Amino acid sequence: MENYTRVSQFILVGFRSHPGSQLLLSVLFSTIYVVTVGGNACMILIIQMDSKLHTPMYFFLENLSILDICYSSVITNKAALTLSLGRGLISYNGCASQMFFFSLFGTTEAFFLAVMAYDRFTAVRNPLLHQIIMNRRLCVCMVVGSYLSGCINCIIQTAFTFSLSSCGTKEVNHFFCYVPAVMRASCSDTLVNEVVMLAVRGSITVGTALVVFISYGYIIITIAQMPSAESRCKAFSTSSSHMLAVTLFFGTVFFMYAQPGAAPDRSNIISVLYTVVIPILNPFIYTLRNQEVKGSLKKQLKRKGFC
Repeated sequence: MENYTRVSQFILVGFRSHPGSQLLLSVLFSTIYVVTVGGNACMILIIQMDSKLHTPMYFFLENLSILDICYSSVITNKAALTLSLGRGLISYNGCASQMFFFSLFGTTEAFFLAVMAYDRFTAVRNPLLHQIIMNRRLCVCMVVGSYLSGCINCIIQTAFTFSLSSCGTKEVNHFFCYVPAVMRASCSDTLVNEVVMLAVRGSITVGTALVVFISYGYIIITIAQMPSAESRCKAFSTSSSHMLAVTLFFGTVFFMYAQPGAAPDRSNIISVLYTVVIPILNPFIYTLRNQEVKGSLKKQLKRKGFC
């Protein structure tokens, strides 16, 4: 029988094929991280400081901003550090922790987007009863439920992946501890793990995406049936930012999972989209395409004497 020993560290080799660009990528990732944290922190401050934004939609948006800060801190921050040092060493426990929190925040974001889609569906279909249906208690329960769902998934993903046998120092062909890449570095048979991962990830992704797209399907139909052009424009401007955000998120996730055998370089590029780019885009999408947020921002800037 082959004797396996517990691996003490992994080597992340996601961008090793482009050694000349590592410093540039490090600066780019660092800049993206700073802007992501700053942009999402601004969203949180704007929502907290304006009582008019203390509604279910902005409660979820505030929590999404907190989630994006955590999400970016787990992936972008570590990637920037790895690229700047020019070596991708990560400890066994560090890799397990990164995978755990990446799965937690990534899954929770999928549930958040589904919850936000349902909130928009309720607001458009039943505008007079919206505040009653989406009361504070239900909103808090939805946020907690999203985190619990993410926690269950990340425990399954991390436990199944790190139950596999490894031997010596192993290379992970990715820029972070991505589940399929770590499994491919194992010495064990991964068939059972791959089936379990596919079933869990697939059910979560398809389930949340169905809630999102069915909700927005009803929203588009309802908006189209509104008699007033002004009402249609207002309803669409509020919902369009959400539709753009969910299209970016689920589009990249589906594209990633639809090509499990894709070349490593292509896999890394797609992963950058939904782990690094989307968290920085969310605050800009919801700010630039939302009149209420832009109005609140201008009011706060005038109050502080900036304009």
